[in-house]
Amino acid sequence: MRKLLTALAVVLILVAAGAALFGRQVWGRVHEPYKGYSAAEQFVEIPAGTPTAEIGRRLIEAGVVRDEAAFRIALWWTGESRNLQAGEYRFAEPVSVLDVIDRLARGEVYTQRLTFPEGLTIQEMARIYESEGFGAARDFIQAASDASLVKELDAQARDLEGYLFPETYALPRRTIASRLVALMVDRFRATYTDDMRRRAEAQGLTTRQVVALASLVEKETGKADERPLVAAVYRNRLKIGMGMQADPTVIYALQKAGRYDGNIRREDLRIDSPYNTYRHLGLPPGPLGSPGKEAILAVLQPAATRDLYFVSRNDGSHEFSETLAAHNRAVDRFQRRRTSS
Repeated sequence: MRKLLTALAVVLILVAAGAALFGRQVWGRVHEPYKGYSAAEQFVEIPAGTPTAEIGRRLIEAGVVRDEAAFRIALWWTGESRNLQAGEYRFAEPVSVLDVIDRLARGEVYTQRLTFPEGLTIQEMARIYESEGFGAARDFIQAASDASLVKELDAQARDLEGYLFPETYALPRRTIASRLVALMVDRFRATYTDDMRRRAEAQGLTTRQVVALASLVEKETGKADERPLVAAVYRNRLKIGMGMQADPTVIYALQKAGRYDGNIRREDLRIDSPYNTYRHLGLPPGPLGSPGKEAILAVLQPAATRDLYFVSRNDGSHEFSETLAAHNRAVDRFQRRRTSS
């Protein structure tokens, strides 16, 4: 009997030792950081609807997870097998399989930031899209020609000029142009609220007119406190039937003609274009670029002033005047004297 008990004790000790060893192995498999790829970084794409087993296979082939057993144990340990999210993930350092699963369960997909400043044209945005490695500029331009995306906002639109909202976008790598353009239009819709639309209608302005005016404001000044003043000048001119005579409209006309080299010459003011507000009364036929929210609000809430003119002070700010005589004095002070000195 004593021998039997001794043998049983030995068996129990061996089982306990084996369980402890197995436990240590399991602990090591799920907690030990692992990096099985030689590159500085590794990307793993998980398409929507990918089965859990296939996700594991992709992670193992990429050298992010050691083996299938480690993956299965970690899934069991965390209970996250149904929560793994699709997307592209970036790995650049040794990580445990638990950390990998946690990252996928929280959907920490890899994104790149793409910034479009206020006031840019479609062509200028396309160059940024290409320079940041997302795709060809021509693809962006082609996607931005789909005016159907804003049909109910602007039935006159022939492209998306003015409606690609300027902002910093967090995007997956290789985001196609049509997807980005749709996101930018959606952001415009979210920014140009129903309340703004109602305010515009109450003031006799269409969405297209608001955006065209706002793009002009965006081109004329980068100072927040001047936007309502610039908006007031142009709205005052429209009210009395005075020509807009806005240099940014000439620049835009020259850009569309492929003739802009960074300067405006006297003969350029005579360019035959519907955008040239030195030759045509009223607003240009469409936006000159994509305005930000503050420029749009400035158009809807212009300053309470009767100013009709403004001139650069050569420091980023402008001198505003109500009369031509006062404007000429300001031009003499800030422009002519500077030129002659």
